Amino acid sequence: MRARRARWCALAVFPFFVAGCSFGHSKSGAHSVSAFDVKPGQCLLPPKDVREEISSLQVVDCTKPHTQEAYAIVKYDGTGSENGAAYPGDATLGKFAEGACGEHYEAYVGIAYQDSSLFFTYLLPSARSWQEGDDRSVICFVTTT
Repeated sequence: MRARRARWCALAVFPFFVAGCSFGHSKSGAHSVSAFDVKPGQCLLPPKDVREEISSLQVVDCTKPHTQEAYAIVKYDGTGSENGAAYPGDATLGKFAEGACGEHYEAYVGIAYQDSSLFFTYLLPSARSWQEGDDRSVICFVTTT
């Protein structure tokens, strides 16, 4: 479903995830991927522009320098979110993402979050993608800063 629809995702915490629309490969080997096609294990480069909503991210081979890595995609299934219900809001989704991304962190990174030198951040569905595209997933990223 994510790959077939032109939906947007709101940035939750780190504005450097926001990517401008540049297509093809850059000198770093990065290429633009829809935010809805990101999969756990993909590594990302920071974007050049800061935006509130994004449609794509710059993915790079994980053997190349990078600062973020997707590690979980978690579907929000909170009360009232079923069957096209109203957007629950950034605060509710943010609280869900904090818990869900924290819960999946250790299994992916191999060390408890509180013992790690790495951090996590996430992307939330925007009100638009929630309503127009049935977007209910949070994408969790390990990051260095």
